[in-house]
Amino acid sequence: MNKKTIIATLLASGMLLAACTDKEEATKKDNTPQTEEKEQTKEAVDLTQELATYKAFALAQMDEFLLETEQFVTLFKENKIEEAKHLYPRARMYFERSEPIAESFGDLDPKIDGRLADIEEEGLGEEDWTGYHKLEYALWVDGKTEGYEAVADQLLADAKELHALVQTVDVTPDLMITGAVDLLNEVSTSKITGEEEIYSHTDLYDFKANIEGAEKIFEILKSKIHEKDPALVTTLEENFTTLDQLLAKYQEGEDGYVSYETLTEEDTKALSAAVNQLGEPLSQMGIIME
Repeated sequence: MNKKTIIATLLASGMLLAACTDKEEATKKDNTPQTEEKEQTKEAVDLTQELATYKAFALAQMDEFLLETEQFVTLFKENKIEEAKHLYPRARMYFERSEPIAESFGDLDPKIDGRLADIEEEGLGEEDWTGYHKLEYALWVDGKTEGYEAVADQLLADAKELHALVQTVDVTPDLMITGAVDLLNEVSTSKITGEEEIYSHTDLYDFKANIEGAEKIFEILKSKIHEKDPALVTTLEENFTTLDQLLAKYQEGEDGYVSYETLTEEDTKALSAAVNQLGEPLSQMGIIME
């Protein structure tokens, strides 16, 4: 083979190697994003159905909340004090179960559910106080409805506005999963201390509703959680059962609860311990769903 032939052969070989290398690099570039995308798609948790299920639950709760609030306001304005007292905590349970969504609409939550202490923390006065808790004060402390008619009308107007806005809510995984933890946090802060229903002492109704709201979110997500961590599902089921059984001890009648004032220090400690035991594994749901 002469010198020219050798050089031509080497050049051809070099070009072929370069072409192969370029082709391999191009193939890698073409395939890498697709591979990563496929892996991400494979790992992502599709919660489309679960989000739709939770929104349907929240909408149903808001439907009932509006109906019960209308009835409560009617009883209140008719000065039917005992009937209004009976309905007061039961109507509020619908709100408490779906509060993660209700809280997402700015000022409506405090207007409907704000305590006087909350209002004062914002630097406002008693004249700015509206909603269920102001009517709670009227029923249990003032013992009259006269003079509170405008507050009752405003409560109903706010409930109607909330009901309309909830129809448009965009339920996200964060809203749903964080909402379960927030409901439990409400129990461990304002509910367990008895400061939520400071006049009526109907805290156990709120307590139960918050737990039911958190438990509903868990039930909706349970199958997806089980795919990733079956042990977490078992732990949560056991802890929810323990808390439900504790609350059942304080039931009164078919759908009522005893006054929170009747609970002993040991009772509240047991409830607090059960709530705290549930809190840590419940917060793991967000990590599992990532």
